[in-house]
Amino acid sequence: MSHSSTAGTGADAEAPPRETREVTLEEALAFALECLKADRGEQAGQVLRRIIDVVPDQPDALHYLGLLTHREGRAEEAVALMRRSLELAPNQADWHSNLGIVLQAQDDLDGAIDCFQRAIQLNPSHANALNNVGVLLRVFGRHEEAEAAYRQAIAIDPAHADAYHNLAILLDICGRTPEAVKAYSRALTLKPHYPEVRRVLALAYCHLGQQDKAIQLCEAWVNDEPDDPGARHTLAAVSGRDVPQRAGDAYVRRIFDSFSTTFEAKLARLDYRAPELVVQALATSGLAAGKLFDVLDAGCGTGLCASLVAPYAKRLTGIDLSAGMLRHAANKRLYDELEEAELTAYLQTHRAAFDVIISADTLVYFGALEDFAQAAAGALRPAGLLVFTVEEWDASAGATPGDAAGVSADRAGYCLRPHGRYNHRAWYLERVLHDAGLQVHLDRAELRKEQGIPVAGLIVLARRPESGIDADATGATVAGEPHA
Repeated sequence: MSHSSTAGTGADAEAPPRETREVTLEEALAFALECLKADRGEQAGQVLRRIIDVVPDQPDALHYLGLLTHREGRAEEAVALMRRSLELAPNQADWHSNLGIVLQAQDDLDGAIDCFQRAIQLNPSHANALNNVGVLLRVFGRHEEAEAAYRQAIAIDPAHADAYHNLAILLDICGRTPEAVKAYSRALTLKPHYPEVRRVLALAYCHLGQQDKAIQLCEAWVNDEPDDPGARHTLAAVSGRDVPQRAGDAYVRRIFDSFSTTFEAKLARLDYRAPELVVQALATSGLAAGKLFDVLDAGCGTGLCASLVAPYAKRLTGIDLSAGMLRHAANKRLYDELEEAELTAYLQTHRAAFDVIISADTLVYFGALEDFAQAAAGALRPAGLLVFTVEEWDASAGATPGDAAGVSADRAGYCLRPHGRYNHRAWYLERVLHDAGLQVHLDRAELRKEQGIPVAGLIVLARRPESGIDADATGATVAGEPHA
């Protein structure tokens, strides 16, 4: 291979001879890897493609071009390049692990597990592969295998903070909270500025009835990292002090971007029913499933509602704050439009744009719902339907309630639980939606299970009257259909 350069002495000057320097394949690969590490992707891609032009079956170039292609969002091309590299060099444990990470990002969790396990077969001391396979084994409910994988990773690398964190999550899920606290604490010792560990450790303390420790932990977190979006939210959640009217955008983005890859598999293990309940509510409203309506999936996430609501949608739009979630929703190819946007602001700029607005569990990150209700009412056409789910505030649940306006607990319409989500009272939903001019019907149902315990939810069906917003709307059950 060769590297060339030219220099000129002026527009009319005769160009000097072109200088060419031969470089070895190893030098070219090393340069490409330096570019990858320095985030100079375009330069790395040029070198790697040049190598492949000269040596089409060069496995290193194929593999690292696959990693770069994955980084650029071209999933199928990335997987094809990496699989080809492994056909040529099948005993590269790191490459199998890398392919597992790429497949996990593409929702192929079974394929990812196979890759991580192959990496471990080739290199039993591959701590990262052990940690990564543990994550997916946990997602699929294979808890004993997951725990063994985490503990093996820790035995190999006692400073593996991620393995301690993931082990703690598993122990917490299994009801072994005191053990989980020890593992969380070890992860935090190894990696002091680890926001997610601080959040879940605070929650674990709350589960153990050690609220003072949770508050102390979060106060230290706020002091250390005052700009961290999760710090103040978690402090408010565990203390009930200075509770915001809704979770901040940055907090919500980080939460959902962080687990967008395994989101659906995790929910499947929790018997998650919110999308199904939303569409059941649409069916009971008498809405005809004839692809007649403009439908908004508000807080669409990875698109779990899409296939269920598609029979109603002439046009299906999805919005979400999380770019990671939206990438997975796009892979379903069921939406006509996807947009990264904050929900209330989006509704306020789309007046009378939709016949149906659905939202499965998005409003658990809202406390006060007045602005949302007004915006949703305005975004609906006459006779339009709004259907959403929230978690119901059960005063016997034992968490510290908070209210942004300082209203006493017995009069507050919502509270923020230690897990960071809001719960709502039925009377509050009825009042807010009625004030927005909507007719309201509520049902109760189990949304999912957490550690085997049912999560109580409210399924809300609200209807905009046929002609304008009716300030005297009653709480009558919804009947009739929106106009297309």
